Formats: sequence, structure tokens, C-alpha cells
Amino acid sequence: MSASCGEADRVLNDGGGVLDKIAADRGRHPSFIRSDNGPELTAHARKDWCRFNSAGTAYIDPGAPWQNPWVESYGSRMRDELLALEVFDTLLQAQVLVCDWRDEYNQYRPHSALGMLTPHQHHDRWQTNQPQLS
Repeated sequence: MSASCGEADRVLNDGGGVLDKIAADRGRHPSFIRSDNGPELTAHARKDWCRFNSAGTAYIDPGAPWQNPWVESYGSRMRDELLALEVFDTLLQAQVLVCDWRDEYNQYRPHSALGMLTPHQHHDRWQTNQPQLS
């Protein structure tokens, strides 16, 4: 369903390779990518990737995090449940613990907003109900 742990960290370095892998895993490119404008380097790389892959961009207004509530919820949960509780001694330790937390969050934890399905189960159900492209 998602890029493996560590791959998301490399999006800054390869300018869209992670987005290419996600599109390949899903068998299609997204219609659009919603985000804030973000740091200039990543914003330009993301905009270029969207242009070259016929994906639109949907930017939220500056200072309006409620326009992207799923990302805000994810970020606040990660902050409260992991980042505020751990002291990382090494970058590798941080990567491993974040990867483990993300896997638990997506693969095993039911979400009330998804009808008590995990995000992985919700994605599989959604994917099953999509019309086949010819």
C-alpha cells in the first residue's frame, strides 16, 4: 500500500523516485497531490513530478491545516505517541522506531474514521471496489 520504511526519507534526494514507486505499486499515478507548499526544495520537486506525470496539485492555504486534516491527525498522533516519548541516540534508531510506529499505525490499528478498519484494510476494500481501467 505504501512505500517501504526509509523510502519516504529519500524523496528529498531523488526528486520523485518515491512517488514513482508508489505509482508503480498502485498501478497508476494519482489524479492530484494535496499538500502545503512546504520547503522550497521539496515543493519544486513535487511540482515537477506532478507536471511530468499529468498529476494535478492541490495546495492548502497557508496557515490552514484544517484543509488537510488527515495529515495533521497523523502528524499529531506520531508526535504524541512516539516523538515526544523517545530520545533517539542515532539516526538509525529513529528510522527503525518511526518505521515500526508507522507499520503499526497503518497495518494493525483500527481507525474510527475508517469504520474501525485499519488503513491497510480500508485501502484493500477501496481498491476492490474501483472500476477496472482498460
